[in-house]
Amino acid sequence: MSEKPFGDPRIALNRIYTKRGDSGETSLAGGQRVSKDEPRIEAYGTVDELNGFVGVATVSCREDPRLAPLAAILRRVQHELFNLGSILATQPADVHPHQARVTGVEIAQLEREIDAMNADLPPLRSFVLPGGTRLNAELHLTRTVCRRAERLLVALAREESIPPETISYLNRLSDAMFVWSRWVNHVLGVAEVLWEPNAAASGREDLP
Repeated sequence: MSEKPFGDPRIALNRIYTKRGDSGETSLAGGQRVSKDEPRIEAYGTVDELNGFVGVATVSCREDPRLAPLAAILRRVQHELFNLGSILATQPADVHPHQARVTGVEIAQLEREIDAMNADLPPLRSFVLPGGTRLNAELHLTRTVCRRAERLLVALAREESIPPETISYLNRLSDAMFVWSRWVNHVLGVAEVLWEPNAAASGREDLP
C-alpha cells in the first residue's frame, strides 16, 4: 500500500474561544497574525462558506436513494475543500511537503465526473434557471458561491503566491455543480426551468 500523500490532522480543539480575534486579527497556519479582512482570509473564508453550502446539498441528496452517487461525490468534495482551505491558510514558505491541498488528481476526477453525468443529459437550447427541485436550486447557489471564491483567488494571486491548482479546482468545481444540478432534475424526472426572456413583466400581455 502506498504512503498517504497528506499528513493526518494534528489539532486539539478543546477550547473554542480564545478572545485573540477580538482585535480584528487572526492567525495563519504558520502563526502569523494578520487582519481578518486581508485577501487571503477572505479567500479561504469564502471556501469555508462554500463547504457549508455543499454540506446542505449533501444532506438533501440523502433524501432519495437515486441520488446516492452524487451524495458520495459531494462528501468527497467537502474534504477536498477543507484541503484547499488548508493550503490557502498557509504562506508558501510555511507549507509542509505532506500538507493537505488540492492537486491535479482532484481536478481530473471532477472532469471525469462532469463528463459521465453530462453524457446522460439532453442538450440545452436555452440557459437554465435554478429550480424544479430544491436540490437543483441548492446546487446552483453552491455554484455561485464557488464562482465568487474563484474570483477572490484570482485577485489574491495578483498579490501573493498561491498554488495554481487552487484556481483550476474551483473553476472545474463550479462547472461540475452546474452539471450536477441538471443531473438531479433529470434523475428525479423533473423538468428544468428554462430561461424565457419574454416571461419578464415587459414581455407579458396578461399583465395590466
